[in-house]
Amino acid sequence: MRFLHTMIRVRDLDEALDFFCNKLGLIEGRRMDSEAGRFTLVYLHAPQDSAQSKAMQSPEVELTFNWDPEVYTGGRNFGHLAFEVDNIYETCQKLMEAGVLINRPPRDGHMAFIRSPDNISIELLQKGGSLPPQEPWVSMANTGSW
Repeated sequence: MRFLHTMIRVRDLDEALDFFCNKLGLIEGRRMDSEAGRFTLVYLHAPQDSAQSKAMQSPEVELTFNWDPEVYTGGRNFGHLAFEVDNIYETCQKLMEAGVLINRPPRDGHMAFIRSPDNISIELLQKGGSLPPQEPWVSMANTGSW
């Protein structure tokens, strides 16, 4: 398993970038705008991680800016921790066997979500692209929120 990023939602992208980049010294590595999803993702890294960031090998802070205004309460502005795993199905199976609820099963062979005992959302992403969809994951419904 490899730590990928921590995601936080921001209400004002320019203000957040001023804080994280101009004041804290992080560097914008990449950005993605989603017209369909109505959001912008900006990935930041520490200056010493610049070389690794170009190869997407360094931990990042993901700023998520939703284009439609939303007031974040109850810690909703903190999104999730993300980890890359070698086999998403094996990882989820081990977690289930250990009593962990899979909130968002890896139906697509790529992504799953679980929660820590303190309700911190954790995203699991398949290393190297999606695995072929397979049961029982394809048929599993979401449980709770993530």
